[in-house]
Amino acid sequence: MTTVEHPRVRPGELEERAYQAAISAAAISHNTLVVLPTGLGKTTIALRVIAEHLLREPTRSVLFLAPTRPLVVQHAREVARALFAPSPLVLTGSVSPERRQELLRPPQVVVATPQVVANDLVAHDFPIGSFSLVVVDEAHRAVGDYPYVTIARAARSGGATRILAMTASPGGSLERIREVWANLGIERFEYRTEQSPDVAPYLHGVGLETVEVPVPPEVRHLAILLRAAVQRAAQTLVRLGLLAEGDVSRRTVLAVGDRLHRRLAVERGSGEAASAGFWQAVTAQSVVMKGLHALDLCESQGVDALREFFARQSAGQGRRATPAQRAFLGDPDVEEVRRRLAAMTVEHPKLATAVTLVGEELRTHPGARALVFSQYRDTVDRLVEELAALRDPQVRAARFVGQAAHGRDPGLSQKEQVGLLDRFRAGELNCLVATSVAEEGLDIPATDLVVFYEPIPDVIRTIQRRGRTGRSRAGRVVVLVAQGTRDEGLHRAAHARERRMHAMLEKVQAEAAGGNPPPAPNARSVQRLLSEFR
Repeated sequence: MTTVEHPRVRPGELEERAYQAAISAAAISHNTLVVLPTGLGKTTIALRVIAEHLLREPTRSVLFLAPTRPLVVQHAREVARALFAPSPLVLTGSVSPERRQELLRPPQVVVATPQVVANDLVAHDFPIGSFSLVVVDEAHRAVGDYPYVTIARAARSGGATRILAMTASPGGSLERIREVWANLGIERFEYRTEQSPDVAPYLHGVGLETVEVPVPPEVRHLAILLRAAVQRAAQTLVRLGLLAEGDVSRRTVLAVGDRLHRRLAVERGSGEAASAGFWQAVTAQSVVMKGLHALDLCESQGVDALREFFARQSAGQGRRATPAQRAFLGDPDVEEVRRRLAAMTVEHPKLATAVTLVGEELRTHPGARALVFSQYRDTVDRLVEELAALRDPQVRAARFVGQAAHGRDPGLSQKEQVGLLDRFRAGELNCLVATSVAEEGLDIPATDLVVFYEPIPDVIRTIQRRGRTGRSRAGRVVVLVAQGTRDEGLHRAAHARERRMHAMLEKVQAEAAGGNPPPAPNARSVQRLLSEFR
């Protein structure tokens, strides 16, 4: 293996790859957006560019931004491992503003969360002009009011700070790419796929499988009852003119909720009391969302997850119950679902399928690693329980969830997350069952199996999840699809959106190469407020 030779790079630490060298060379002299499949060395490219900036401008600092503390800690370790540089300074919310000011002493490499830097910029306590380079990891987040936007604007105002932005996917729409491009002041676009001639020699291959799982008749009967409850509540929204007949999708019902909340904010600001019809709409919209969520749990997650959901809804009964909770739990079809659940012993076969896949992989390939992704913590918890029930020393699983508290579940602190990742890398654990918190930036080159407990339509998240495997050796991705359910549509949508994204990125690349970057995004349209309920 040929390694990078550079005065600031420790010998033998970074593999020399032609595409990384070409991208790094472009990024040294231009604000560059790098779109590269996960696992192909975006961090290595960043380290090469950082090394060159430290060499060329030894009196100035470098800022490396990442959206979470585990990623920040990971990047700081990589800088310390690979570069001859001052010990990286890690800045997160756990460091007080006063202490941050004491620690900022250029030249240095600062690895930080964007929230911390943006807050200090607002307080005029961050010397952005002393940085020659800002590296933006997971750059697809640079939209709206995310702190990346504030930091990039400040960095560009002086004109002497280079920006290197990196992501596995900038988004599924041209409008989003335009926004990222404009917000970060991008000048060059470096895009590669698994099929790019300079990338293909370094790929180890990822096998993609779809496993269709039949839904038991007992679970299908529950779904029929829940659909009836959803339609009953949706009729109220149809009658009030807020929803078209038969259009009961999450997107449309969420849009109704957004309109209702904006209307409520206006009325509160004017001191005007909302009408009875308005509150009837608010309750109906909430009931529909609860029903859709219950239906999703029933069809794609499992009976246990549905039970847990109803337990949380029931916990608010009595004087503390909201009108929506009372209306939802009081629906006759929902009451029948709860009666059937109390006597039901069958479980969704997805659960057994996922456990079997992981168990076989880890028993067959000693030293292998597995990641199982699920949308819901209840499912994560049940999967960990079932894997532990195997009582197999070859299967060592743990839950990996976010920091936010969900009911009685306090979540995992960032310190606990970092500790779990360290145990996973070391082999003490060989399976993580995770929510979306594990989608971005996990540097685990030996992950052999990734299981999607359910398909997801978001193209960025799909690519992030899939990129957890196939890094240092061939990998396998398995998507579980419940037959005859919303899973099938989501799976088709994910493939279609990814195809459209790659076609769009190829067009942007061609235009950028010809000196025509995507135009600035259009001004966001503002939806009109809901009409009066009288």
